[in-house]
Order: sequence, then C-alpha cells, then structure tokens
Amino acid sequence: MVEAKPQATPEISTKLPPRPQMPRFLRMVKLIFRPIDYLDDYGKRYGDFFSVGSEENPFVYVSNPQAIQEIFTVDAYQFDTAVRGGFLHFFLGANSLLALDGARHQRERRLLMPPFHGDRIRTYNKIICEITQQVTATWQVGKPFKVRSFMQEITLSVILKAVFGLQEGERLKQLRQLLSSMMESIGSPASAIMLFFPVLQKDWGAWSPWGRFLRQKAEVDRLLYEEIRDRRAQNRLDGDDILTLLMSARDENGQPMTDQELRDELMTLLVAGHETTASALSWALYWIHSLPQVREKLLFELANLPDKTDLNAIARLPYLTAVCQETLRIFPIAVFVVPRVLKQPLTLMGYHFETGTVLAPCIYLTHHREDLYPEPKQFKPERFLERQFSPYEYFPFGGSNRRCIGMALAMMEMKLVLATILSRFDLALTDNRPLKPVRRGLTVAAPGSLRMVVKGEL
Repeated sequence: MVEAKPQATPEISTKLPPRPQMPRFLRMVKLIFRPIDYLDDYGKRYGDFFSVGSEENPFVYVSNPQAIQEIFTVDAYQFDTAVRGGFLHFFLGANSLLALDGARHQRERRLLMPPFHGDRIRTYNKIICEITQQVTATWQVGKPFKVRSFMQEITLSVILKAVFGLQEGERLKQLRQLLSSMMESIGSPASAIMLFFPVLQKDWGAWSPWGRFLRQKAEVDRLLYEEIRDRRAQNRLDGDDILTLLMSARDENGQPMTDQELRDELMTLLVAGHETTASALSWALYWIHSLPQVREKLLFELANLPDKTDLNAIARLPYLTAVCQETLRIFPIAVFVVPRVLKQPLTLMGYHFETGTVLAPCIYLTHHREDLYPEPKQFKPERFLERQFSPYEYFPFGGSNRRCIGMALAMMEMKLVLATILSRFDLALTDNRPLKPVRRGLTVAAPGSLRMVVKGEL
C-alpha cells in the first residue's frame, strides 16, 4: 500500500489579492458602461480573486467555487451586508430583507418565506398565463415590438397582482405607471451614474433627474401606505396575495410586521420581482430565436405534452427548465451576490482578510469558468441536462442565507411566460447581430433596443 502524502498547507498571505492599476474614476466608468468587459478583462488577468477599492476596506471579487462554498457555509453572523447605507438601503428601506443582518434578517426571512413556498406560488400559475395572453394580444403580424417593454408589462402586472391581489383600479394603474417610470429613470447606463457616484444625487427640483426620482419614490410610498392602511381598516386577511399573507404573519413573539416593515418588503418585492424577471425573459427570447435548434427542441417538447392545460407539468418540462437555467448562467442579471462585509478576520484560500473587507462571490465569472462550463460563451441548455451543478458553481439567485426568496416564483414565471408565447406566436429577431449586456441600474440586461417581429400565429 502506498502511504498517502500529507497535503501541504497553503501558505497564508498577508497581502490582498491582485488589484487593477487603472485609476478609480476610469475603472468605475468601465464598470458602468462596459460591465461584462470589465469582469472578463479582470477575471482573465487576475484569476479567482481580485480586489478593488481601498486597501483598508477592499472589495474582493471571488470566482473560485471552493472559496464561495466557504463564504456561503461560514457562520452568517460573521458578516454584515454591504447594502446598508448604499442606494438600495435608501431606495428599498432600512427594513428590506436585503439591508438587514443577524437576528433581524432571520426574523424577516422567516416571515417572508411562507408566501414563496412551492405549493403557495402554484396558485399564481393561472394569473401568469392570463396576463401573458392579455399583454401579447396587442402583437400584430409584421409589426416589430420592443421585447423588454412587453416583458416588463407582463412581470409588473404579475407581481402587482400576486403581491397585492389588486384588481384593475386607480391605485393599481398609478402604481404600474410610477414604478415603470421610476425604474426607467435609472435604467440607462448614463442615468446609472447617479447610483455609483452619490455626489450626483442632488435634488435640483422636479425636472432634475434625481429630483424627479425622489418625487416618484415619494408617490409610490404614499400609495403603498394607503393600501396597507386600507387593508388594516377593512381587516381583509383572507386573500391569497402576498400582502395579505404578510399582514397575517406573526414572529416567534406573536408580533406582526409594522407598516414600515411591510412597505419596505413590498418595495423590495415589487422592484426585485419584476425588473430581474423581465430582463431574464428578454434574454431567453433572444437566445431561443437566435439559435433555431433551441427553438425547435422547445416547440417539440411543448407539442408532446400530454395535457397542454396542465400548468404544473409545463413548469416541470426538462428542456424548458434547462433553457431558463442557461439563460441565467450565460448573462446573470446580477453579476455578483449581495456583498458580505467581514465582522472579524477570515482566512480564505491562502489569503487573510481583515475586518471590513467586502467579499463578493461573482456570479458571472463563476458561470464562465472553462473548467465548469466548457465553451462558456456558447448558449448550451444541454449542459444542465448532462450534469447537476452545486450551489457554489451555479447560483444566479445568490446563496446561503441570502439566496433570493422569490427564486421559485421567478423560475416558474419564466417557464410559463415562455411556454405561453411560444405556443401562440411564430417570432423572429429583427436583427441577428450578437448582443452584449448593458448596464441597467445596478444590474445588467439585454439592450432596450432588442426587437422582435411576429411572423404568424400558431
């Protein structure tokens, strides 16, 4: 028997991972206007770890699955969220799940989880398909349309009805218009500069970009609080919508959520629940129609479904699921997870990180590792049928105790919207040139110029 040699203990470095030498302003401009090139260039040059920011409080990108596993499995109390004090903290509120840490985060997550349980979200199946049919009913043969605009209309209507249970009315109409306008106001790369440079967040009146955003946010807040107060006054707690379930929820001490907590979580669900899914759907339609073999396999799978009215069966289709997974792999909407701020030193893969270091497992770079995903720039749904990836190799919804609670709803919505559209319309891209993601607020998305045309109805 050959005696196994002991593994050498990796030498611990007191230095930070390599860091780009580009001046901060130029680096930020590249991050804003060319986010994918930014990550591809630095990932190729520096490998599994690279850091930006100050040496005292560095921001470290991590794309090594073993390191990501250690980050996701270490005691969650060892981290704070880097969201606190930033734009998302201001926009979503201090009680948003994204902005909370420790026991408060655990409490809020326990209160929010039940409405997103698999059995519960299946009650929204019919709503998703009906809204998709209503929105796409305006499509005309031969008339091009902007893909993102319609995907946003679908996902915003779904989230408003699923979250609030609102039927058509003035409040629903106002919320839809305000949320769409508010997200568009920070949606372009140029306007996103405000989010990365706080010095530009100046209220110069209703016609200034930041001033207009603040007034729209205040109006959305007013509508949300009105809805919460009306629900409390009417004591209507028998609905299936998420607001009703949250108002009925009680923590371990028997305490309900306050109006402020409800507002902050509703804003989080409204923003995160429709913007990201609209981006994913836009990409999915692009890939399906730029690769004929993908579309043919999907249509074959849908055509051979025994019961085409069984929405749960549609959501379980393997190739449709793989297309959605590959869509979120190749161009994830968030390029890194919610950043973690170390509350105490941590040794990771030979590096020693001090308190205050921000660790950001990078979704995009991990999803583009050649050793995990051969030919990572190619769209290949089959890779998800051939093997199962660990939650440290594939994590488009984040990981650990900060994984997106709406993951199951978002995946189900993607599959049902795509199945509804593909079963009814023969679509084509108006331009077959390859697309690259662009900055959209704090996320990346398909260009707003992406257009398709209806060739005919099926």
